[in-house]
Amino acid sequence: MHFPVSPEIAFDYLADPVNRPEWQSSLKAVEGIDGPVGVGQSWTDVTVPGLRPLMETTELDRPRRWTERGTWRMVTAELTLEFAPAPGGCEVGVRMHLEATGLLRPVGPVLTRLSPLAVRSDLKRAAAILAKRHPA
Repeated sequence: MHFPVSPEIAFDYLADPVNRPEWQSSLKAVEGIDGPVGVGQSWTDVTVPGLRPLMETTELDRPRRWTERGTWRMVTAELTLEFAPAPGGCEVGVRMHLEATGLLRPVGPVLTRLSPLAVRSDLKRAAAILAKRHPA
């Protein structure tokens, strides 16, 4: 996904949970942010359907790579964004993995395949927001 800003600008915006409700379509709010942006920072996503996964930054290598893990009941999701300089800005790569236990276990692989589509849509929104804030 192309972002028309530097990797540093894209990274700082996407890695900060305060910004998430602005660009992530499934979020109403973010609550309980614990600590500064960095490994170990945690917060609760308040989703549109009412789910409240506990989120945690598990990897942060500014401005190259950022990973978060979200846990809600029997589902754990891990999202990794990788940032690379590119002409006119940067490219943001997405990797997503979901695991489910119990009765939800069979849906884990399906969600892993489908989730990047939603994430890419949200990243398009984030890229458009940053393009307006940081015109070339």
